[in-house]
Amino acid sequence: MPILFRAAASAALVFALILDPAPSSAQNRQPNQAGQFDFYVLALSWSPSFCAAAEERTPQRAPVEQCEDRPFSFVVHGLWPQYEKGFPQYCQKPAPPLDGAVVSIVLDLMPSKQLVLHEWERHGTCSGLAPRAYFDELRQARTAIKIPVQYRAPASTREVAPSEIEDAFIAANPGLTPGAVSVTCDHKRMREVRICLSKDLRFRDCAELERQACRRSKLIMPAVRGGGTR
Repeated sequence: MPILFRAAASAALVFALILDPAPSSAQNRQPNQAGQFDFYVLALSWSPSFCAAAEERTPQRAPVEQCEDRPFSFVVHGLWPQYEKGFPQYCQKPAPPLDGAVVSIVLDLMPSKQLVLHEWERHGTCSGLAPRAYFDELRQARTAIKIPVQYRAPASTREVAPSEIEDAFIAANPGLTPGAVSVTCDHKRMREVRICLSKDLRFRDCAELERQACRRSKLIMPAVRGGGTR
């Protein structure tokens, strides 16, 4: 092949690659594929808000498991694998069964067997981890987060601003940035604090979660039931 022709062909190939680059791994990734995600969200639910909302919806029903006058404050709603936009769910159908021993060891963090089973089926199966390894990861993530002193077990209902809660968590957790923590709410109550973590459980920013944060100026934060702390 003449040298000039080879050079032209090479230039054409480079130009084509610029115009049509190879798809990224994220573009190639199949949705809801176990182990294929970008980061975690640790969702910490304010149990008194959950219980107050449950009582308003169905006041005549017996209280759900975590609301039977037990002194829960922040509990783990879940450790959720996330994409940069969106999230995988139900990555294994049927989900690998949970051994009763695995469920029992996490009930101090997630105070409902039903919640543990649901979170495993919807989110845990997307981690690519075996059940025990996933819940060990969840415990490690929760243990790494320090709850601000003023929110460990408030004995009276208070009115708070979402930014006030975020600032308190940032102050209590060195390395946590405003872009890595957000507060969610319903129409009047603080519901959750959500913290974004890398796959190795380091703080990391997550723009999409921040966009979903509560925009209300003030929220009700019900008191912890029965005293004590969790």
